[in-house]
Amino acid sequence: MSDSEVGRAAEARLEAIRGALDLGSGRLSEAAIAKLTAVGEADSLHRLVMDLHKALNRVTAQCAEETIDGVRCYGLHPEDRSLIEVFMKGLARTRALKFDHPGLDTTAVRGETRLIIQNDIGTTDAHVLVVSVEDMTVTVTHSDVHSSRAKFFVDLFDRFKVDWSRLNQTSAEGLAEGEVFYLVTGRYRAAANEDLCAFLEAVGASLVFLIDWNKARKALRGLIGNSDAVRALDWAARHEFGHRAFLELGGSELISAAVRRAAPARLGFGEELADLLGREATLKFVKSALRLSTEALREGRSARSVREMLELDLMRRIERNDSALLTVVVRQLGLARDIATRIAAAIAGGRVHQAEAARNAGRARRIEEKADAIAVDVRQTIVRTQAAPTIAALVDAAENAIDELEQAAFLASLLPPDIEPRLIVPLGSLSAAAVAGTEAAARGVEAAAGLAGGDGGSAESEDALQATVRLADLEHAADDVERTMTRLVLGTGSLREGGLVALELARALERSSDRLSLIGHVLHTHVMGELSK
Repeated sequence: MSDSEVGRAAEARLEAIRGALDLGSGRLSEAAIAKLTAVGEADSLHRLVMDLHKALNRVTAQCAEETIDGVRCYGLHPEDRSLIEVFMKGLARTRALKFDHPGLDTTAVRGETRLIIQNDIGTTDAHVLVVSVEDMTVTVTHSDVHSSRAKFFVDLFDRFKVDWSRLNQTSAEGLAEGEVFYLVTGRYRAAANEDLCAFLEAVGASLVFLIDWNKARKALRGLIGNSDAVRALDWAARHEFGHRAFLELGGSELISAAVRRAAPARLGFGEELADLLGREATLKFVKSALRLSTEALREGRSARSVREMLELDLMRRIERNDSALLTVVVRQLGLARDIATRIAAAIAGGRVHQAEAARNAGRARRIEEKADAIAVDVRQTIVRTQAAPTIAALVDAAENAIDELEQAAFLASLLPPDIEPRLIVPLGSLSAAAVAGTEAAARGVEAAAGLAGGDGGSAESEDALQATVRLADLEHAADDVERTMTRLVLGTGSLREGGLVALELARALERSSDRLSLIGHVLHTHVMGELSK
């Protein structure tokens, strides 16, 4: 088809599009605007503009004096060719990331003292990049209808010492987007030819990430907020994944579908993904979506395959969140062990070490307050993320064990130095059982955390279940020792000389073993639930 025939066909398409509009009221409905701007199988004004853009590029190409790596060139000097090749090396490296979207056509012309390279980027009149090279100085002039995209472009070159102008707002008749566009200019003075080439290559490689950038930002900000959407797009550009594939495969709906399938019961009405995963984990998940989308389109895989991979990714992140909560329980149990070991040290060697017992009582009180604050924070996270009920039960049991041990530390500080040695022996056994119980519980919960995080297997499940058996054995042994103490105190009339304090201490230590044993029971339920998934 000749150029004139292409022009007449375009005029006919325009008349057909105009004829389909109802302009009786002088205003366009939202539905009509949507049809005009759509890019689907049906013809639209947007589709016509893109086709005309391609046609104009073909005409321009026919008029070029020469072509270098796809660049239409006019009046070049011999030294210009290597600079164009470097610029196009960067552009060629990332060009495929635009997929079927038009744009990135480049022209180059020699002025009196400089080489000028122009790239149309996309199909918007005001979205153009002009690069001029004069000696060792590169001047980049970027016009954009979106100020946030212009700022994004500038930030991509933070590894170069570029002197950027302020972002100036300009108006021009005939432009879309409210007839306003933004202009920014950067000047880079290269110290050596290698620096000059590196900068030109970086500019060329960056352009594909500007195509449909604002559309991607809008799609992502509904999921992670505007600032994190920009962070995700910056990451995708710097790692050369981009966002066009993400848009091609459905955009935000790609992620929404994965969330609906992977976590149908964990997100309530009005809740966001960040409420489930947390802000940073959600940002990482979105980055995965951008990466997986690009890899899928490059390999010719379908949107369905990406959704399935995102579902698996999301489920793993939810499991890692549960693992992090279990790690908090391990931290609680570490605090419990601190108190238990100090109680054991205060009554070691068959006698009471009063000064140490007094210091331990004060430390145990501070630890108990710290543990309470940890429990409050983790309970809020459990509610927010709708974590497994067994995790909340483990937090409660660990907190209760600390409460009992804190009470035991206080009672140990009340023991008289001349207490009967026969009463110290069972107290030593009970404090040793408390230490062993905190250690067994911590090992079991740590194994469960590995299982929940997806890093463990049969070894972790076996370790967790063995810990539950160990905790049950320690609880039974503590019961026996506590009864022995009861017989010694009540059966022989040893209430004087610290007997009553010793009995209360024995009961507090026995109650701590009960709380730790409860951790074993809950842990067993939790692990069996994980294994059944």
